[in-house]
Amino acid sequence: MDTVLLNTDLPGFVRIGQGKVRDMYAAGEKLLIVTTDRISAFDYILATGIPDKGRVLNQMTLFWLEKFEPIIPNHLISANVDEYPEHLRRLRTQLEGRSMLVTRAKMINIECVARGYLSGSGWKEYQRQGSVCGISLPPGLKESDRLPEPIFTPATKAVSGHDENITFETMTGLVGEATAGALRRLTLALYQNAADYALSRGIIIADTKFEFGFVGDRLVLADEVLTPDSSRFWPADSYAPGGPQPSYDKQYVRDYLESIRWNKQPPAPALPDDVVARTSEKYRQAFEALTGRTL
Repeated sequence: MDTVLLNTDLPGFVRIGQGKVRDMYAAGEKLLIVTTDRISAFDYILATGIPDKGRVLNQMTLFWLEKFEPIIPNHLISANVDEYPEHLRRLRTQLEGRSMLVTRAKMINIECVARGYLSGSGWKEYQRQGSVCGISLPPGLKESDRLPEPIFTPATKAVSGHDENITFETMTGLVGEATAGALRRLTLALYQNAADYALSRGIIIADTKFEFGFVGDRLVLADEVLTPDSSRFWPADSYAPGGPQPSYDKQYVRDYLESIRWNKQPPAPALPDDVVARTSEKYRQAFEALTGRTL
């Protein structure tokens, strides 16, 4: 397994952003995104990293960016460290396989979510009021049911805590009619393209979220794309609506934290070796199943 990278240290570079998993550095007029092996659960970063996780997320994003190029441009310049500026190449051990050099984009502060199945916060809302983000759905649907057609359910991006689902009308008020329409159209097109492909590889994409930004006046796809952190991937051969589905994500981690009755307050606990190993395996399995490549 890869050495676990929890925190990056790039001497001579200014870190301008840090998410739960990704660290962002200024690289002249460009941006360097490094995907660490950090893992979060219940909105807290855990003390233990997951081997190979950062490499899986980074390389899966690269796979989808390439696949989607005929549909929408993206912000990627290169993920090959040999093509980075010389002063970055000296930091290869932290960057190889887990970084991207990208064009800076003016990001749109909306999570563009596509749902093809009824799960997560969508299922909870449907139980309360028969709709998801203001979109009415047929009565009698069960948890994890496939929807009659995929729906676009935007959310506001939260700096911390959970994102908040909003209606399309609310989103239009935030970003304007033209941009809102383009984001909905692109989100559903990308989701349908990916869902059809993934099903041919034995995986159901229940839902996913995309992020977009502008480079000049050009709309681009940015940040992570269709990873186990931003999507629900279910094995198609065990799909059985009527309850939660097994998935290629943090399930082992969440189950463990629930089993020890963690109060979901800091400090976040460390994970035992077996939970770490099984979680790492799930991430690699998702990557290999979807891409047909080995990590």
